[in-house]
Amino acid sequence: MAKHETPLLDQLESGPWPSFVSDLKQEAESRAKNEKNMEYQIPVDAVDDLLGVLELSYKHGRTHWKHGGIVGVFGYGGGVIGRYCDQPEMFPGVAHFHTMRVNQPAGKFYTTEYLNNLCDLWEFRGSGITNMHGSTGDIILIGTETRQLEEVFYELTHTYNQDLGGSGSNLRTPADCIGQARCEYACYDTQAICHELTQEYQDELHRPAFPYKFKFKFDGCPNCCVASIARSDMSYIGTWRDEIRIDAEAVKGYVGGEIPSNAGAHSGRDWGPFDIQKEVIDLCPTGCMIYENDELKINNKECTRCMHCINVMPRALRIGNDRGCSILVGAKAPILDGAQMGSLLVPFIKVEEPYDEIKEVIENVWDWWMEEGKNRERLGELIKRQGFQKLLEMTNIKAVPQHVQEPRSNPYIFWREDEVEGGWERDVVEYRKHHQR
Repeated sequence: MAKHETPLLDQLESGPWPSFVSDLKQEAESRAKNEKNMEYQIPVDAVDDLLGVLELSYKHGRTHWKHGGIVGVFGYGGGVIGRYCDQPEMFPGVAHFHTMRVNQPAGKFYTTEYLNNLCDLWEFRGSGITNMHGSTGDIILIGTETRQLEEVFYELTHTYNQDLGGSGSNLRTPADCIGQARCEYACYDTQAICHELTQEYQDELHRPAFPYKFKFKFDGCPNCCVASIARSDMSYIGTWRDEIRIDAEAVKGYVGGEIPSNAGAHSGRDWGPFDIQKEVIDLCPTGCMIYENDELKINNKECTRCMHCINVMPRALRIGNDRGCSILVGAKAPILDGAQMGSLLVPFIKVEEPYDEIKEVIENVWDWWMEEGKNRERLGELIKRQGFQKLLEMTNIKAVPQHVQEPRSNPYIFWREDEVEGGWERDVVEYRKHHQR
């Protein structure tokens, strides 16, 4: 029987969607039933008390979790998030209820044996509550006591060859889409580079030395399935620099209705037959496509690789063959200065082992950010404060037209005197002469 009355939480179970409250109640009931058969290493009523403290937070309209302070495992500055309840007498099961981040494998591929072992470990030494996967990308193991941290860490590393993830002012756990393992749109091997950079930058992952957190995310194509352009300090978005491949016969198949658009995702479409003009041509953001005389033509020089046409007609249009990625920097969710999307730094780069060119860009960016960044200042905020041109100088990347978002607005690229033939002084003299006449 539950220890705490939870009328406010119970309302969350009344809607049409599955509720985390139901899951927590199920876990609390399971722990109570299995108490005699399983030697839980944290209080058996921890999940029950978790429901109780959440109910109290809803009642009071404020959190009852304190700042976690410094808590972790020996030798690692990241991977463990401290959680302490400010009502330990009322809820002793969650007096301390730390969260552990576990580094997910590239592409999030698991065996059922691994998942069973991980859940058994957390059921024994933690609350049994997991988050697969949160916005961080990691496997999240929610809730255990301080004395269990080293035990869990030892078991993860020695038995399952599994590392902790990132937390704090360090490199966070790199995350990637499923990539070429399952997706025909992937322009590079997202899993290979995600794994390589995770291994390469272990110190940066576990020993916080940055001004603030730093995130890598790898999207195999511009569909951006891990939302790297919005959520990562350095995002790698797959692209191509040759032409979109067109299957003229398949285009006719879509227009004639023989092939369902959107890969059949809208099989029950109720807006009439497929209209290539309205659903593809008119929705192209750069207007680089025309359909005339039963033929689709694309001005690839104007294409921005938005993927809309390919998503609508995947059998007729395919990504190009000269593939790589674009590197964008500075995205973040609101912390100090509001949300920012990534800014284009490298328009195109090949993604090939051993990734030396990509690592050079990363390390030049880090050198500048660690030298100039203020405490708790994300890379995007430093770029906004010192200017994109400064970033280009520090990374030895030359300004190109793709760095300008739109014409006749401040492109944040300025020319120095020694970069302009004759210097700016001559121009000033000529200007003054003209206006004195």
